Amino acid sequence: MRYAKAVAFVAAGYALSPIDLVPDFVPVLGYLDDIVIVPLDILLAVKLIPPDILAEHRATAARSERPWSRVAMVAIMAIWIGVGLIAVTMMLKASLVRN
Repeated sequence: MRYAKAVAFVAAGYALSPIDLVPDFVPVLGYLDDIVIVPLDILLAVKLIPPDILAEHRATAARSERPWSRVAMVAIMAIWIGVGLIAVTMMLKASLVRN
């Protein structure tokens, strides 16, 4: 179980780290390493969890009710729409300044 946590932390650290094995600006290979390495790390972490603990927690998750909030959904959608409108406005202003 200890190794599963370590592998999970390594996977999260690699996914969130600005340092990659292959830099992202390299065409195709830059993102391909993220697409391959992170899922393999997650798969390894899941395989390292003992089956009885995994079954226990999956059963607990299946019995529990999923949280659901319309207010949170509307708030998140409003934030994304606002960010999109700001981005469009900034692009339009930038294009008008160039012309």
